Amino acid sequence: MAVINLHNVTKRFGDYRAVNNVSLDIADGEFVALLGPSGCGKTTLLRLLAGFEEPDDGTISLAGQVVADGQSRRMLAPEDRNLGIVFQSYALWPHMSVARNVGYPLEVRKMSRAERDRRIRDALSIVSLEDYANRSPSELSGGQRQRVALARCLVMEPRAVLLDEPLANLDVHLRETMQDAFLDFHRRTGATMIYVTHDQAEAMAMADRIAVMDRGHIRQMAAPETLYREPSDQMVAGFVGAGAVLPVGGITLQGEGRCAVRLGDASITARISQAACAVFSQNNGHGPANGNSVTVQANPTNLTDAHNSPAGGLGLCLRPEDIAVDDTGSLGGRVDDCVYLGGRFRLLVQLDNQQSLPVYSNQRARIGERISLSIRDGWVFSRQEAA
Repeated sequence: MAVINLHNVTKRFGDYRAVNNVSLDIADGEFVALLGPSGCGKTTLLRLLAGFEEPDDGTISLAGQVVADGQSRRMLAPEDRNLGIVFQSYALWPHMSVARNVGYPLEVRKMSRAERDRRIRDALSIVSLEDYANRSPSELSGGQRQRVALARCLVMEPRAVLLDEPLANLDVHLRETMQDAFLDFHRRTGATMIYVTHDQAEAMAMADRIAVMDRGHIRQMAAPETLYREPSDQMVAGFVGAGAVLPVGGITLQGEGRCAVRLGDASITARISQAACAVFSQNNGHGPANGNSVTVQANPTNLTDAHNSPAGGLGLCLRPEDIAVDDTGSLGGRVDDCVYLGGRFRLLVQLDNQQSLPVYSNQRARIGERISLSIRDGWVFSRQEAA
């Protein structure tokens, strides 16, 4: 297996920077997801790792070996990097059996028949397809075909496995089954895995860490729970998880990473990032001390636009599980939508200040009904944290 390092990697297509000065360190045996909207650069970054694209700047190293250098134009061919790749389209030979599809890379390398058969058996065992060795791909389900593609990676004993949206063609049930298969594969092999997806549920369920990409940059890289609870900027807060990103009115620091925030006529307690504290200090004109307060203005028309947010502005991220329907709550609003999710309802509540919050409820609410809310927690961040 391998440690993977990218240092200031840039890839241009004409004047467009698909990957823009990205640095990334992936530990041996780590499962990392590259997550982002379409066009953010995640597949281009994977192709750079695989050797299908050459960086214009920066270096890429595998286990301490430089495999690509944009300045010197050094480039190790894909076949010499010993990386396994699983494509979205499976890429199986239709005229070959499952066993021969899995073993074909070993045939190309002219490995002995005995060693080839051993590796094929071991690989099919790991993906639970031992009984399907003699079947053709046309006799398999989509999930089984994807497991054949995964086994084909495994027989090569690769330094790392790269997966490019491998579940995009599967239905919901098969995607959940294959998530379990990938996790089991990772636990049993200890392989370094890099998984490209635009589906945050996949990334959250499987990855040790997630790198959120946007416009060629990595906006934040952290464990799934950190991304969800402590997004670094407005793009991450709006893209990862369900919730609302609201402008901050007035704020009072309380110490130990917490603050009081004014939301409409209510005051709520929230956690605050260090960068947001720095913005507080800049707006307040001196270092933050417990009990100091300052009003920070934000433009409510730019609630979800990370690139047009006001300079020095703060944002408040609220997740549905931190908001409760409460008859004694200090926030009031009108129910604009009610959707049953199985076991609970998701309400969209428009507050009296015209901002909207997603709320989970155990009971159905009528459209137009007035309800009161209480907020248990929130996260205040600087809209300018990510470059």
